[in-house]
Amino acid sequence: MSKKDLFMASLLGGAIGDALGYTVEFMKLDEIKAKFGEDGITDLELNPYSGKALISDDTQMTLFTADGLIWAFDRMRERGIGSYAGSGIYQSYLRWLYTQTKSLPDEHYDWLLDPQPHEDKGSILAHKELFSARAPGNTCLSALGSNKMGTMERPINDSKGCGGVMRVAPVGLFLHRNPEQAFKVAAEVAAITHGHPSGYLSSGALAVIIAELLNGKNITESTNSAMMILKEYPQHDETLKALENAIQLASSGESPEIAISKLGQGWVAEEALAISLYCALKEPDFKKALILAVNHDGDSDSTGAICGNILGASYGLEVVPEQWANQVELKELIAEVGSRLYDRYMKM
Repeated sequence: MSKKDLFMASLLGGAIGDALGYTVEFMKLDEIKAKFGEDGITDLELNPYSGKALISDDTQMTLFTADGLIWAFDRMRERGIGSYAGSGIYQSYLRWLYTQTKSLPDEHYDWLLDPQPHEDKGSILAHKELFSARAPGNTCLSALGSNKMGTMERPINDSKGCGGVMRVAPVGLFLHRNPEQAFKVAAEVAAITHGHPSGYLSSGALAVIIAELLNGKNITESTNSAMMILKEYPQHDETLKALENAIQLASSGESPEIAISKLGQGWVAEEALAISLYCALKEPDFKKALILAVNHDGDSDSTGAICGNILGASYGLEVVPEQWANQVELKELIAEVGSRLYDRYMKM
């Protein structure tokens, strides 16, 4: 299967997992079972107005991450200087902030609303679905609204919420040839809004897992690579322990319901990554893994999204159920962004 196929499958898989989990994001497992039956939610819920399964802020921000990578790549190639986080992704996140709040942190950013040079096929802001408020994370909103860009060296807060890790899969795709760079850039991208080491180091680890899957490794091998790089960063213990627990539980005889509860609820980054990884390791079937990833007490859309990112990058489009792919909101934009990201990757 082609690399382009894996780019598209990772983004589309993430969107499907996000949409499956978004319906039950704030429900306890008992409530999910009471509403959907003993197996929990097992199919996409379609919006009665659009006929589509709605994505959440997870996929919205993932699309803005990918668009920001393209923007930064073009700007850095033209100028010979810059960074992915500061030369396109931060600016792209301010655009996302505008879609949610109708405001920017400073009037000097008004130019961000204009079409940019990298948007030769139309602006991401032309898609009205991206302006829908889908439970956007308060940490992302407040950090981006502060008119300050957080970094690992100068953290903007002490948040380790999962709002960083759930959006960085495009970094792993785009920079897969250099897993160490993928880790560093993804951590920098998460640190824009999340200042706790576990918040941004989990994001770096996910990017390496995605990167190494594209390099032909399996999920376990990719996770081992991520843990090796993770150990080079200070204050990595919490994230490392979460990954080790996910691997150990996936190979144990523990029931998935108990195992996931041991890994946490996914509201914080290292738990979201651990639950998603556990489900991808425990259940190689795409549909069953996503169902596993969203039926728990915690942040179901984020664990569904991250699990879908991993499975898509591992197995490609052939494992993505065609019906689910056709039902998910913004499928065409997701495919287009994946294609454009791959085209830029080919120019590196």
